[in-house]
Amino acid sequence: MGWLDKMERKFGKYAIPNLMYYIIILYALGFVVEVMSPDLYYRYLALDAAAILRGEVWRIFTFIIQPPTGSFIFIFFSLYLYYMIGKMLEYQWGAFKFNMYFFSGLILHVLVCLVIYLVTGYNMSYGTMYLNMSLFFAFAALFPDVQFLLFFIIPIKCKYLGYANGLYYIITIIAGFIVPERSPAWYSLIRFGILATPANSVAALVSFLNFIIFFLAMRRNRFSPGDMKRRRTYKKKIRVAAAKSTTHRCAVCGRTEKDGEELEFRFCSRCVGNYEYCQDHLFTHEHRK
Repeated sequence: MGWLDKMERKFGKYAIPNLMYYIIILYALGFVVEVMSPDLYYRYLALDAAAILRGEVWRIFTFIIQPPTGSFIFIFFSLYLYYMIGKMLEYQWGAFKFNMYFFSGLILHVLVCLVIYLVTGYNMSYGTMYLNMSLFFAFAALFPDVQFLLFFIIPIKCKYLGYANGLYYIITIIAGFIVPERSPAWYSLIRFGILATPANSVAALVSFLNFIIFFLAMRRNRFSPGDMKRRRTYKKKIRVAAAKSTTHRCAVCGRTEKDGEELEFRFCSRCVGNYEYCQDHLFTHEHRK
């Protein structure tokens, strides 16, 4: 039994069922806030280390309300997509393990934000982008052949989108350490949505490591030697039970409906008990009293 299973047995009762439903509600609330007052989120709610250390501790929790997109056109599709991803992950892993995956990513975001500020003095306001991408990584790893419609037209398998996101992560992680800030290359990366800063690179790296560590732990739990042996034993018992299961059996000769389609079986009204006989022994057997 892996460490995740042990934790689930001990703390599983505290898991939040249907967690993604509540997260989507928070995203919808965040979208309303962004529409009503675009600056409110970053001024008072985003994950900001300097503000947290000044006493604005609510930012540790409120940063989660940032929606995946600020577009009126795509917000409904985005919310549905992430709800579906979260529900599928919870269905595959169970509520506790999905809670662990989501909240461990959230806690790592907070810790990285604080550590980077304390070590380097660089204060960067974090949102939920990397947290959402880590959810997509897990979904792509578990369901690689699920198809999405790219631009609502082009069918593409989830694994290829996962590869594209992985490439985005790698470029973000590397570029933050090697691309000089405000250089032509730096501005070119911004056009592709990549802010090449060391703090951003570390945040992307930690988020990606959360996926790697958790997913490897899940695979180890799933494919451990003991688990594989139990699966083989279970499947063998199912096959044996299926082979032995019959509906009719003659109390005299032991033949069943599998011994011939022409066989017919009847219960004897004169025998005490539920004894069934084939047509060859229905009238010739010794009645049981």
